[in-house]
Amino acid sequence: MAISQPAQPPPDASAHVLSQFSLKGKVAAVTGGSRGIGLEVVKGLAEAGADVALIYRTTEDAPEKAASIAKANGVHIKAYRADVTIRDSIMSVLDTVARDFGHLDIVVVNAGVCSNIKNLDYTEESWHHINSVNYDGAMWTAQAAGKIFKAQGRGNLVITASVSSVLVNYPQEQAAYNASKAAVAHLGKCLAMEWAAFARVNMVSPGYIATESTSAPNSTSGLGILESLLLTSSALTVVLNQAEPLRNGWLAGIPQKRIAKPEELKALYTFLASDACPYMTGSNIIVDGAYSCI
Repeated sequence: MAISQPAQPPPDASAHVLSQFSLKGKVAAVTGGSRGIGLEVVKGLAEAGADVALIYRTTEDAPEKAASIAKANGVHIKAYRADVTIRDSIMSVLDTVARDFGHLDIVVVNAGVCSNIKNLDYTEESWHHINSVNYDGAMWTAQAAGKIFKAQGRGNLVITASVSSVLVNYPQEQAAYNASKAAVAHLGKCLAMEWAAFARVNMVSPGYIATESTSAPNSTSGLGILESLLLTSSALTVVLNQAEPLRNGWLAGIPQKRIAKPEELKALYTFLASDACPYMTGSNIIVDGAYSCI
């Protein structure tokens, strides 16, 4: 019986190892790319040589951030506004990115929100808001990317899930967030199987990451509530009112006894976006200082 050839021939694995991490000639798009983890991912991809579409929803200085990163790295970066909760919005933007750059090799699904709400206090609106961004937004972004990847015969999807996809965080109560991230992680595995002929799909599940948008203004710790990029005002209130108790609770459960910085993740995303791991697909990489090991 003849063995069928893979639809995506692997890159030259015998090439110099450092060359396999290069993204020169590649085009990437990052949702939630204007701050936090997303902004660091944009920087990392640009530093590896990729041209990048920085996709944002509300950050008004996103075009200036894109221009600054582009100038620092000698690549082309353009900011695009999209609402990932609206299928036509993200579909249109990714189609535009592919036309503007000529192709689209990498899409990082990164936009997300989080609120700490007791389960008995959820309203239809608050439940829907979190799930529409985290889960529906991931689905519509992935679908838009997948259509482009299938037409090209190649592509690479990286999804920001969360350590909350595999455990229940404590002491904060955030059932909607945790459930949405568990769904996103499983969605990624489903897509890795469905798209094996033309794309790789992997997930990154960060633990507690300090982000600019979630740091209390008068806090000396500079620590954020979660790895999420777009927090609602209620979640920010939790940070402002309970920053120290929450921080102490988190640190007690993290063997490394520290909160990570978002820039610590950019190399991992760049690795997943590169040709250095052609056989890796369907993986959910947890980056949490051993928090989930306890």
